[in-house]
Amino acid sequence: MIHYFERGRSHEAPVLVLFHGTGGTERDLIPLARLISPESAILSLRGNVLENGMPRFFRRLAEGVFDEADLVFRTKEVQDFLDHAAEEYALPRTRFVAVGYSNGANLIGSLLFHGRESFSGAILHHPMVPLRGITLPDLSGIPVFIGAGRNDPISPAHETEELQSLLAGAGADVSVHWTYYGHGLSDGEASAAKDWFEQHFTSKDGKERSGSI
Repeated sequence: MIHYFERGRSHEAPVLVLFHGTGGTERDLIPLARLISPESAILSLRGNVLENGMPRFFRRLAEGVFDEADLVFRTKEVQDFLDHAAEEYALPRTRFVAVGYSNGANLIGSLLFHGRESFSGAILHHPMVPLRGITLPDLSGIPVFIGAGRNDPISPAHETEELQSLLAGAGADVSVHWTYYGHGLSDGEASAAKDWFEQHFTSKDGKERSGSI
């Protein structure tokens, strides 16, 4: 997969794995990652699917209607890539924390739905429920941040609430930050994600914890 890698300044900090939204690239979320954890290594992916020339991580049949077969295929594709990248860059595979927006957040959700080994934590900006009718793995101890907009026309509030319920039901520690904006990622939401990360992955002495699975 096309990707961007940046070595971190701290070996103790979790690796941030970035997933852009529709039409984005592997460069889009780098400023957000540096805000959230300046010390972390960054591994940022570009989706392999094109929709009218716009990169995505999986196909959709219509707005809000996912091609579930392709989503499952792409989930495995990304999982394999992450395993390979961990070896290639000598990264601690059990200390990956995902950060995604919109389509990228949905792919992260699918990875969590398919196995707890994917990430030790996740930040999901404006996600939807990726799949329904499947049994989730035990996600006990995995913290998840969801940023959502009460007026989001693409990822409506009921999707956030259902996703929160599903993840929490599997044992994940889910925090939802609500705004009254639409689908865009606001500065306040980004700051809330940073605060959440510091709460879960930074120790009281200011050093970043490993966040191992």
